[in-house]
Amino acid sequence: MSGNGNAGNAAATAEENGSKMKVIRVGTRKSQLARIQTDSVVAMLKALYPGLQFEIIAMSTTGDKILDTALSKIGEKSLFTKELEYALEKNEVDLVVHSLKDLPTVLPPAFTIGAICKRENPCDAVVFHPKFVGKTLETLPEKSTVGTSSLRRAAQLQRKFPHLEFKSIRGNLNTRLRKLDEQHEFSAIILAVAGLQRMGWQNRVGQILHPEECMYAVGQGALAVEVRAKDQDILDLVGVLHDPETLLRCIAERAFLRHLEGGCSVPVAVHTVIKDGQLYLTGGVWSLDGSDSMQETMQATIHVPTQYDGPEDDPQLVGITALNIPRGAQLAAENLGISLASLLLNKGAKNILDVARQLNDVH
Repeated sequence: MSGNGNAGNAAATAEENGSKMKVIRVGTRKSQLARIQTDSVVAMLKALYPGLQFEIIAMSTTGDKILDTALSKIGEKSLFTKELEYALEKNEVDLVVHSLKDLPTVLPPAFTIGAICKRENPCDAVVFHPKFVGKTLETLPEKSTVGTSSLRRAAQLQRKFPHLEFKSIRGNLNTRLRKLDEQHEFSAIILAVAGLQRMGWQNRVGQILHPEECMYAVGQGALAVEVRAKDQDILDLVGVLHDPETLLRCIAERAFLRHLEGGCSVPVAVHTVIKDGQLYLTGGVWSLDGSDSMQETMQATIHVPTQYDGPEDDPQLVGITALNIPRGAQLAAENLGISLASLLLNKGAKNILDVARQLNDVH
């Protein structure tokens, strides 16, 4: 999974430690997508540690319960994680599987992200109402309503497709698709490609929005495993799941968001690529209606590790612990994110974000 030469040895040691624990308890949200994602991580762990038992414990989070308010209005950074972290703190579970994009860039001090799995397609997709199948956003009729729970998507797409109207839609994937198909309020909805693929609903994807049309959320398409920061046995156990390329891209993205002090109440988006030892990060900020925007691209030299080079006793970066990935590469990725955020802030991005925050609070 991780491309590390000594992943097998690390797995063997972790399994030895893990065998003292008898059953590894894995926390997850209750939605079908969350369960599918958790099952996929547990399957990888079972393949690595055939001698261990895993028990999945599902629970509801604040974000699952508050369904009548736009996410950006609730003003809570850990909407989909707080209850799971509480169970982790109380030692009711040993690790928790999240969509990385749901995890704030600053975690409570007792927790860390112990693994970031290989990223799936991070782009957004358009799912059309049955009567508009075959259309694109460009060819939808004037004043068609498009549903999205994300300010980031709405801001970028309003700018690109001014003939459309964008409206908040909440609920898990099943609920949103049902609202689209059974009510006549929405002509289309925007969802993450990765979620649709994991649910086996690729056939509903009517259009994939490439980064030139709509950049994605920080960490979108990647799964994260959150653990107790001081639980070395579990850290060793899950650490072999780190995908080096995904990890470095997501460190850069999270550092960018953290330095901008962005969250789900402001439109911030990214696009990352690693090519020929270079990590390219494009980041942007938008006003709520998309009329004002700013984006830039920077790059840094980064060598994606193929060889495990021994443990390093280093603190976390943007909430992530990856002791089996060279520290220099991680720091280069973090510095790239900070540098790009600083560049945008120096060019006036803070004003765009402040206005977006104020307007979001008012409406």
